[in-house]
Amino acid sequence: MISSMTAYARQEHRDDLGGLVWELRSVNHRYLEVTVRLPEEFRAIEPSVRELVAKKLGRGKVECGLRFEAGSDNTAGIKVNERLAKQVIEAAMEIGHLQHEAVPPCTIDIMRWPGVLEAGKQDFSPLQKHAQGLLGESLDSLIENRQREGSRLAELIQKRCSSMQEQVEMVRTRMPGVLAGIRERLRSRLEELSGELDEGRLEQEMTMLCQRLDVDEEMDRLDAHLQEVEQVLQRKEPVGRRLDFLMQELNREANTLSSKANDSDTTKIAVEMKVLIEQMREQVQNIE
Repeated sequence: MISSMTAYARQEHRDDLGGLVWELRSVNHRYLEVTVRLPEEFRAIEPSVRELVAKKLGRGKVECGLRFEAGSDNTAGIKVNERLAKQVIEAAMEIGHLQHEAVPPCTIDIMRWPGVLEAGKQDFSPLQKHAQGLLGESLDSLIENRQREGSRLAELIQKRCSSMQEQVEMVRTRMPGVLAGIRERLRSRLEELSGELDEGRLEQEMTMLCQRLDVDEEMDRLDAHLQEVEQVLQRKEPVGRRLDFLMQELNREANTLSSKANDSDTTKIAVEMKVLIEQMREQVQNIE
């Protein structure tokens, strides 16, 4: 299925441990470029995040951002360094004895002593597993959105291919009349210049001129490229690069047609073809 490289996805999970929110943004890019923004507590999962994104996506500039809010059950509390606290109390009592003061040290003053109170260490491994699972869901949602947008792009490209095919048929229909008109104009001019014409030489010149103006080969190649575009759009693999190449080939044939055309209406048709090709090329830039 055709996939666009432009999409957005957001997935959220909340429980007693906390809240996790993944936001994924994807835009067109020649290759796969992944930017990861994680809270400090989740830095350890960055390699697995990049690996999972690379496994599921082929092209695009992808931004992956994770937000975390601690829950009520995810507090490690405060731990008392009993050994240090006892040392502080003993030192305070000893100093009081030297000063002949038997006043025990103030509890608040002991708590303020550096290192007496320590923040407990939190185990983030369960949340990290939740984050990885939620990332998988977010990527699935992003891929679904990319495919939905890709289907719309494929429809637009197919419509423009149909319009291109109509333009090709118009040129095929016009060319016999165009060549006949050129032939007649050339004959009339030669008759004005000379009363007698060498029919053999005239036919030779006419044949050479018709060969230079013949666009059947360009029309055949345009037909083949348009059919190839239709077939590529049915593939179930990334086809953006292939389509981009086909757009270049279509544009080359349209340019050749424009340079060969010795007729204003045919030139207009060639210009219309180039407009359609440019519209398709802009859409192809977003296809994975």
